[in-house]
Amino acid sequence: MGYLVNVEPGVNVYVEDLNPEGNKTIVFIHGWPLSHKQFEYQFDVLPSMGYRCIGIDWRGFGNSDKPFGGYTLDRLADDIRAVVGTLQLKNFALVGHSTGGSIAIRYMTRYGGYGVSQLVLVDAAAPTGFTAETADRYLAQTLNDRPQMMQEVIDGFFFQYITRHFSDWFFQMGMQAAGWSTAAIIKLLREVNLYEDLPKIVDPTLIIHGIHDKVIPFSQAKELNKLIPNSQLVPFKYSGHGAFWEERDKFNQLLTQFIH
Repeated sequence: MGYLVNVEPGVNVYVEDLNPEGNKTIVFIHGWPLSHKQFEYQFDVLPSMGYRCIGIDWRGFGNSDKPFGGYTLDRLADDIRAVVGTLQLKNFALVGHSTGGSIAIRYMTRYGGYGVSQLVLVDAAAPTGFTAETADRYLAQTLNDRPQMMQEVIDGFFFQYITRHFSDWFFQMGMQAAGWSTAAIIKLLREVNLYEDLPKIVDPTLIIHGIHDKVIPFSQAKELNKLIPNSQLVPFKYSGHGAFWEERDKFNQLLTQFIH
């Protein structure tokens, strides 16, 4: 079931809500420049195991409204809080992938982890995001040839082989975003610094990271593990930046073991 949730005057974000009667709720925050659809291989499986799965498209991405402004970590965390409040979510697991991991971390510190029982960070863009060099290259491409930028993102995303059709699907997902929001998040990723946030997270935290990740190096997962007090790190040995798909069976099993 999909619907729009108002997060501020004139701005609605899209929410996919599967199995609302489920025993345990998992909220998924996607990565840049994708949408909730990246978690298809979780949504296919977890609801039948009794989980309520909620995917949120950030403003500017997927099926959400695409305003020109509001692309800061604080505002994106505020959008998540608005959804949590509207849906009256309690005792849920928060899963953030890549930039979604940065948003999840900021939600935890800005709102004291309101409603969250467990945090899962997947190939998270934290404590820092893109290098200046990577950000500048992606930004120039986004503003001049966004389809070429998206293809380059896909080419470096996975460690495992993907079919042309899978690549096309990912490509279309990225192109659903607006150009301005895609560019704004690149600028955000160039400046992101979450070192002060990490020690404030007190909820049990699972860190999943592909050891072959070319987007956010595995060394950053080790830093997260060191700086988040109640955290455990599980390396994914056959994954790049897409552990949620590249080792989906292991990913789903780990998620259900951690979440209770």
